[in-house]
Amino acid sequence: MTTPEPGKTFELVRIGLLSISDRASTGVYEDKGIPALQAWLAHALFNPVVWETRLIPDDQFTISAALCELVDVAKCDLVLTTGGTGPSPRDVTPEATLAVAHKELPGFGEQMRQISLNFVPTAILSRQTAVIRGKSLIINLPGQPRAIAETLEGLKSEPPVPGIFAAVPYCIDLIGGPYLVTDDTVCEAFRPASARRP
Repeated sequence: MTTPEPGKTFELVRIGLLSISDRASTGVYEDKGIPALQAWLAHALFNPVVWETRLIPDDQFTISAALCELVDVAKCDLVLTTGGTGPSPRDVTPEATLAVAHKELPGFGEQMRQISLNFVPTAILSRQTAVIRGKSLIINLPGQPRAIAETLEGLKSEPPVPGIFAAVPYCIDLIGGPYLVTDDTVCEAFRPASARRP
């Protein structure tokens, strides 16, 4: 792990984690999305984090309401959803996300599908996207813990395939959020030289 300079302080970040699953939300099985997200982010970020977690069913109105609450009330800087992005009738996370968006960032979904295509041809069925609401970045992630880590971190292949989280800190800079600092051994954030802090 990259060690930060002694005495260096990092801005607090509020992160919302929203797991969307009919069965997990009713206790049929244990949710694995939120623990996987928390573990990866805790490993990747030096910033102190306030977590806001929610586990809800695949219902478009409920998802949109939860996203609005996380952004508008809980004041999350970053919201990551997991689940509900496939083509089945109950998969409505992208629709619920777009319904509350002020701006869409389709490049996140394009890169996630590009990463997943290295493993399964059915990655083209995924409909993940990302949006901005106010000063918050919302990203739809896959439902499986392994796929979550792969899409966030990228692939250490030759040539390497960048993960989506490399673009998250600068995006949050641009929309007025806190300055995120990543552990480069996990995920090296990209910022233009003019946006980097000492």
